[in-house]
This record gives sequence, structure tokens and C-alpha cells, in this order.
Amino acid sequence: MNQALNHKPRQPALLRRWLRAGAIATGIALACTAALAAGEQPGKGVKVLPLKSSIAEESFQTLLVMKALEKLGYDVQPYKEVEYPTAHVAIASGDATFIASHWNPLHADYYKNAGGDAKLYRKGVYSDNAAQGYLIDKKTADAHKITNIAQLKDPKIARLFDADGDGKADLTGCNPGWGCEAVIEHHLTAYKLRGTVTHQQGTYSALIADTIARYKAGKPVLYYTWTPYWVSGVLKPGKDVVWLQVPFSSLPGEQARLDTQLPNGKNYGFVANKQQIVANKAFTDQHPDAARLFELMQLPVNDINAQNHLMSQGQNKPSDVASHVDSWIKAHQKIFDGWLEQARAAAR
Repeated sequence: MNQALNHKPRQPALLRRWLRAGAIATGIALACTAALAAGEQPGKGVKVLPLKSSIAEESFQTLLVMKALEKLGYDVQPYKEVEYPTAHVAIASGDATFIASHWNPLHADYYKNAGGDAKLYRKGVYSDNAAQGYLIDKKTADAHKITNIAQLKDPKIARLFDADGDGKADLTGCNPGWGCEAVIEHHLTAYKLRGTVTHQQGTYSALIADTIARYKAGKPVLYYTWTPYWVSGVLKPGKDVVWLQVPFSSLPGEQARLDTQLPNGKNYGFVANKQQIVANKAFTDQHPDAARLFELMQLPVNDINAQNHLMSQGQNKPSDVASHVDSWIKAHQKIFDGWLEQARAAAR
């Protein structure tokens, strides 16, 4: 009786086989789920530190790259603001991961001095055809037939743009460390303008705000700017202002051999630049998915201009810019998802 009570019925052989098969299937399913998760997020747990210049309008481009990296699983830290020369050195040394606004060839010296291709990764074009140059108000240009910056060698012409009463033209210029300031300084010497033109430097956003206020007051203005940026949406070239040409091509450093003359014969003193994502090479070697992402991402200049214009109209808080990024992704979801898929494929 007791033996009968303590006796456990044996599982049928077929049931035992099913249980073993089920356990194996569960193990395979868990392994597949883990593999799928790793495939979806090849960068899971890896820290990334983005850098950005002090130009607030570059937040949009930077945050878009950060969003894509997060989708690949990376632990993306808030970006740090440093100027371009420092950014290139920090990325080359591994103290930071990437910057989304390297201008080529404007930043060619920074790239070379930080170690070039041996230390840095730079493939693909994030945003193309970035223009730069000098502009004056159209009213003064038409009245005095000013088309070339070399005309400012004439003290009478230069005095038209004198904002501080010292008899010299005041050129709203470029922040130290941006790269454009080196070109402007080079031009002042090359075109013999130092005796009649002052390169006004400081905080560009404040200087250009004062320049726009002067324009709205009906006063002559002389300034440097670039695209993509919001200024040309406020002072419209051809309508409000005109680009000035330069007498001949002349650039400093690594750009010295470049010809700035356009096919139509006009010469505005700068070559069209490509904006590229520059990253630490050791990082991209270890993470081919991120390397592929950096190479693939593309953002039209007009989209950057449109977003920058929103910032100039008051939508410039971090939450506003984050919303702009989310809106761009939603409007271009297939493109964004395509970048991610190709990046994941590179990791397999």
C-alpha cells in the first residue's frame, strides 16, 4: 500500500521528448531574441560624447545624429560646447566621439593638425554647398556702384560703412576659432584693406543683430555670413543685400591652392564647403555600424535654413530644437529608418 502511494508514475517517453524539445526551443527562442536585440542595437551600452561649436544653430544637425545613435543602442551623452580647433583635438585623442559640423575645406588645418586620417574618420557628406562671403546693403551698392571688396581700399567708400566714427569700414566678422576668421584676416592683408577696414569680432549673434538693426534704420552695412544660416532669410541677397566679389583667389593654410572663382567667372573669396561628421577613428574602427551611419546621413541645406529661421523667430529653446528634430524624423521616417538598417547591416 505504502509502496503504491509513494510510487510516481513514469512520464511516457513521447511526453519526455516533447518536454526536451520544448526546452531546446525555448533556449533557441531566447538566443534569437538576444541576437535580434543585439542586431537592432549594436551599440548597446557604449558611451558616446558629441561635441558642438558655440553656434546654437548647429544644435539641430548634432541632435539628429545623436537620435540616430540612440536608436542603435548607444549611450549618448549630452553634447559639450567647444570651438572647432579644440573639438578636433579632443575627438582625435578619444576624449570625445564626434562633431557633426566639420566644414571641409574651411577646417582642413584643424583636421590635419589633430592627426588627419590616422586619428579621425571623415566619410560621406552630411550637408553640401555651404556658401560664405561678404555682403553689403543693396541701396549703398547701387548708389556707389560697389561690387568688389577691393573698392573699400578707397577711404571714401570705406567711410560709408563706418559705424563707430573712426573713419574705417566696420566689417561684422567671425568669431575666433571658427575658421572663417582666419580667412577674413588673410583677405584683409591680401587685398590691402587693413588701412580702411576693421574686422569686428566678438559674439557673432550679437554683432549680426546690431548689423540688422542698422540696416532696418536705413544705414549702410558690411558683414560676413554663411549658409546654411538664418541671416540670409532676413537680409535677402539680391533684394536687401548683395554679395561682394574679391579681386583674386587667396586663401590661407591648407586651402592656399584652392581657386575660389566660379564657372561663371565670379569670385566671392570662399569655396563652397561640405559639412561632414568627423569622428574618432578608433571608435569607428570598433563600431562599423556608427561609421556607416556617419557616412550615410544627409541633411539638405534648405532644411537646415528652415530650422535655423524658426530659431531666429524665437523657437530657440532646447525643447524647441528637440521638437524640430522629432518633426524632421517623422517627415523623413523612411530615410531615417533606411540609415539605421544599413548601419545595422554593417555591424553583422
